[in-house]
Amino acid sequence: MLNIDLRKIYNFYPVEPAPDPAALPTGGDVYYECLDCTVIVNSVPHIKAACACGNLAGGGGKMGVKNPARVRVVKGKLK
Repeated sequence: MLNIDLRKIYNFYPVEPAPDPAALPTGGDVYYECLDCTVIVNSVPHIKAACACGNLAGGGGKMGVKNPARVRVVKGKLK
């Protein structure tokens, strides 16, 4: 698992209006920010990815979210 701070590569903007935690959107430019540990992870990670506290973990194009209420959905654009 790579520990890359995506904030160095992308500018992130919250998705407005905030999506329902029960139906989080996915996509190539959609990222999840864990509100507990502030780590940002892609919503469809193709390599193994996780946040520091374990709320977000996935790989192979699938993301698992333990507590969707503690996730902010953001869009990323290259700097």
